[in-house]
Amino acid sequence: MDLMEYQAKDLFAKHGVPTLPGDVAETAQEARAIAEEIGGPVVVKAQVKTGGRGKAGGVKLADTPDEAAERAGAILGMDIKGHTVRKVLVAQASEIDAEYYFSYLLDRTNRTFLAMASVEGGMDIEEVAATKPEALARIPVDALTGVDDAKAREIVEAARFPADVADQVVAVIGQLWTAFVAEDATLLEVNPLVRTPEGKIVALDGKVTLDENADFRQPDHAQLADVDAANPLEAKAKEKGLNYVKLDGEVGIIGNGAGLVMSTLDVVAYAGEALDNGRGGSVKPANFLDIGGGASADVMADGLEIILGDPDVRSVFVNVFGGITACDAVARGIVQALAMLQAQGEHFEKPIVVRLDGNNAEEGRRILDEASHDLVELIDTMDGAAGRAAELAAQGA
Repeated sequence: MDLMEYQAKDLFAKHGVPTLPGDVAETAQEARAIAEEIGGPVVVKAQVKTGGRGKAGGVKLADTPDEAAERAGAILGMDIKGHTVRKVLVAQASEIDAEYYFSYLLDRTNRTFLAMASVEGGMDIEEVAATKPEALARIPVDALTGVDDAKAREIVEAARFPADVADQVVAVIGQLWTAFVAEDATLLEVNPLVRTPEGKIVALDGKVTLDENADFRQPDHAQLADVDAANPLEAKAKEKGLNYVKLDGEVGIIGNGAGLVMSTLDVVAYAGEALDNGRGGSVKPANFLDIGGGASADVMADGLEIILGDPDVRSVFVNVFGGITACDAVARGIVQALAMLQAQGEHFEKPIVVRLDGNNAEEGRRILDEASHDLVELIDTMDGAAGRAAELAAQGA
């Protein structure tokens, strides 16, 4: 889960990282009140989970509370790269003597953690890495030993922080490591980490990604979710414990196992392109949905209910290779889901193409044959089923 800047700022402060006074506002009046409390120049910043806010006009300085209210009124409701601004951060403005960069992240390739630091902050770190790689220090961090004072000083020296702020930076990156571990983060970034004209080190902007796999030991993280921006289908799937991602397409996908689902996406996309034949209207997958290796009929029913509820979906492709998940359980789940939706009075006409293979495939096909549902069509091969699903989606356009 990615946090808004104001949430990252609150998380930093919770663990002792120096930040500037400020609060979040949802109205111009709230922005005025926060500016009055701060009692000086403020910066009003759009709270959206995307970059380029400043270039889009989503970051404005204000010298007075009235100006803060005016700036907030102009920013609230803006569209920044497809994200609607519903909140603004009103924070104390600060003069900047120097801008630095610092982050911790999970290094999946090397199966460790990584600290990255640069004295050239305030810009896209990708640009620094591409144009001046020597300016970006990359220091591996062992998960068992973490970041003690010695490791923090190693990072500071590798990044060549100025001597007059080295001790402060050592302390701050130690606090940031504490926050990184305590909050089960996979990314914690400060850009810029600034030195004020008075020589104080302050985290001016922050980006944090939390590991949702650790939610069971982080109950407080539930309140950090951006409910307004969440896709309702993804939220519903999460409530049901399903691994679902909404995509921009027309063929709903259900499979068992992430590898099979990814392959299914590719096969459907290929079938959609072949069907299009260069006309510019190819059919694409509408989602990723993995029901897992031991899915029950109830899980199958939940997945099908979510996909059939997607208005973009014109056909559904259920692709199951029975292993731990038996094909007869999948077949019963399909029959159960359709019966449940009909009992709820929901009317749907989206065809469902099913390919079953592996454990109890023959019994699964028998169950679907006996159910004899008008919308369900059995296809023996993966390629054939993908082509048929794409064809039916194109017909439903």
